[in-house]
Amino acid sequence: MEDYTKFKLKKTDELTALLEHKDDLYVISCNKCFKEFEAETEPECAEFCGFLKEQRKNLTGSTQVDFLCNRPMTEKKLETAIPAQAKNVCVISCGLGIQTVAEISKLPVYAASDSVCFEGRHGMALTKRRCDGCGQCYLNLTGGICPIVDCSKSLVNGQCGGSKDFKCEVDKEKDCAWDKIYERLAAQNRLDFLRTGEIQLRDHSKVNFKIINDYVKSVREKRLVGFYGGLHPTESKEFAEHLPLQAFPTPSTVVIPLSQHAGAPAVPLVAVGDAVKVGQKIGDAAGFISATVHSSVSGTVAAIEDRKHPNTGLKTLSIVINSDGKNEVHESVKPVADWTKLSVDEIVELVKEKGIVGMGGAGFPTSVKLKSPKPVDTVLLNGCECEPLLTADHRVMLEYADDIIFGLNVLLKTIGAEKGIIVIEDNKQDAISVLESKVAQIPNIEICVAHVKYPQGAEKMLIKRALGRQVPSGGLPLDVGVVVSNVSTVKAVSDAIQTGMPLVERVLTVTGEKINKPGNYIVKIGTSVKEIVDFCGGTTDADTTLKLGGPMMGFEVTDQNVPVIKATNGIIAIEPEVSEPNPCIRCGRCADVCPMELLPLYYPIYAGAENVDGLKEKAVRDCMECGCCEFICSSKIPLRTSIKYGKKVLAESEAK
Repeated sequence: MEDYTKFKLKKTDELTALLEHKDDLYVISCNKCFKEFEAETEPECAEFCGFLKEQRKNLTGSTQVDFLCNRPMTEKKLETAIPAQAKNVCVISCGLGIQTVAEISKLPVYAASDSVCFEGRHGMALTKRRCDGCGQCYLNLTGGICPIVDCSKSLVNGQCGGSKDFKCEVDKEKDCAWDKIYERLAAQNRLDFLRTGEIQLRDHSKVNFKIINDYVKSVREKRLVGFYGGLHPTESKEFAEHLPLQAFPTPSTVVIPLSQHAGAPAVPLVAVGDAVKVGQKIGDAAGFISATVHSSVSGTVAAIEDRKHPNTGLKTLSIVINSDGKNEVHESVKPVADWTKLSVDEIVELVKEKGIVGMGGAGFPTSVKLKSPKPVDTVLLNGCECEPLLTADHRVMLEYADDIIFGLNVLLKTIGAEKGIIVIEDNKQDAISVLESKVAQIPNIEICVAHVKYPQGAEKMLIKRALGRQVPSGGLPLDVGVVVSNVSTVKAVSDAIQTGMPLVERVLTVTGEKINKPGNYIVKIGTSVKEIVDFCGGTTDADTTLKLGGPMMGFEVTDQNVPVIKATNGIIAIEPEVSEPNPCIRCGRCADVCPMELLPLYYPIYAGAENVDGLKEKAVRDCMECGCCEFICSSKIPLRTSIKYGKKVLAESEAK
């Protein structure tokens, strides 16, 4: 494989002249991009540090950074890295990385390397500064501001004299590059260095960077809007977003797993042969993080046995109920006469007893969120539904807006929060209009309209987008005074109070280019996936991938004889992926789109080697498995599989 090395160390005589009269040096080196990935670090940093020792220079420290030109991540890494005793910074990278460090650092920055010119990619980050790969780096002379790419005329001997009010005569919207160079060098007391330095004339036969700059400029703003990284995949919501909710026919048999939530499985409360009714509790929560389970039909318990779980594919204890078709409601299902008279503890207990969990996919028990050990000032409702294809929450917002607001008010009282914010992406203008009109006269509830971006609905991204708050690594929304809930979840809270009905049914979308009749359905928990797919006309052909959930985070189904559970928000039939994985080439795309600002390229290496220290160092547990890295990976590496395995390796090592 060709190694697209972007830089090489300057020659020894150049480095000697460069560092004359300079000391107390700190070295920053970039791990090269666009090459076959190896976990080992690049050799240039050690080689240069050895050279400094030979020159009897005081080396204050060094660091190696992946994708140095990725400014947000580099800024975070260098925030505390450079020691106070350092007086100069030497950078080993292509011009992109050198310019990035020069903008971040208050110290003088010097290029210890030259960019290598070649016909191929050059740098991965969508930064404001570009590198032409001209092989004759001027950044030492110009304070880290590149005259080749920042000056409209690519002048290397000073400004042309046409500058007016510090603006370029060629592009009046652009600052004069040479004015900026003089300003930076004056601040670093280096103007003498500029006047005495030797400047070679540039080879103007090199390809101009502006060929790619127009594209970079067009996507840069979208990349950082709201939060770092993320994607804009094709939405494909047109299949089902216009289709109103329908009640799915009552199935003849339901299979209700006792594990439909995060935490411990529920404990069965019924026996084979028992008669049950709709809303009757058939499984009790087995701990603080657990959830009760209720019958979604009336009928007879036919079996209590292990059945395949729809998400994991593993066997899990389930209650099988044969429906009598009557849908008789259990006597415990009664509305609350006046919920405002309930105490906080009574509301929490009611939500727990009704088996309500997060319905956005995670299935975390809602009662646990309501019992916050820390002060909370804001409740965020996730109405983004940022996964492609899915439209269930969209329809819930359109058809149950009053119930959503009712449920949000319950959460605000229970948690003691001052404000409620419903966040909706701007591809759902009809839902935005409906909810804005509903909350217009409610002072403590507002609608936040967010520009479409995946994975905006993830808790930490939603908080950053709506409130500008950063949940710390390993932290929870509670750490920044926020509770996040899904719009369908608060609708379930509303049902529990206004009708007394537990969580026994949910809205889901059946959609995708391979489904014959898309739709949005209110489905009883425990209904067979196969029964739903058949009702929707089946798939267009046998060559289909079926997933529960969205295309990004959904669970692939190979056996349709599995039930819908509380966290199932969609059934999608899509084109199968046929690409075989190739070796990682360190293109940096996974790091560029990771909303958690991680380096996913390391996970297959460290997980495969069961390198516990490496997995910890690269914070694999901070990964929320959104799938952005896998979606963008040019080598089609199954990164999420490696991430899941890496987390398992960590858990097993800590259990020993």
